[in-house]
Amino acid sequence: MNRTVIDLWVGIFVAIGIAALLFLALKVGNLSSSRLSETYALQARFDNIGGLKVRGPVKSAGVVVGRIVDIKFDATTYEAVVNMEVDGRYRFPKDTIAAIYTSGLLGEQFVGFESGGDEKMLKAGDTLTKTQSAVVLEKLISQFLFNKAAEGQDAK
Repeated sequence: MNRTVIDLWVGIFVAIGIAALLFLALKVGNLSSSRLSETYALQARFDNIGGLKVRGPVKSAGVVVGRIVDIKFDATTYEAVVNMEVDGRYRFPKDTIAAIYTSGLLGEQFVGFESGGDEKMLKAGDTLTKTQSAVVLEKLISQFLFNKAAEGQDAK
């Protein structure tokens, strides 16, 4: 093989490697989600969102049905306001519960929808009224330690 053919193959290999790294970076950053259909906006208010982030997934039954587009703090009610875009193919009842869950023990946090039984469906711009805030691991540990310390004092 002459030098030109070898250089050509090296260039092709490097281009494929760069494309693979770009694809991986987009997957990790949750930026590669394609919009196959229209979306509609929903809103939910939480007392504590933990480590929830913009572009985080919105899941129902383990399936990604949308993304978080914005998180704000409401200074009048002292709540976090989470704005989400849900894929138009999926409709949820008005009494759907929005809860914040964690993937695994220390994984990313996401909003999970638990469908209700109402016949009326949510529409664009609606606010989910039934929410469950994030479980903060540090708060659970401190409560456990406080209870153990109280038990030790009661035994004396």
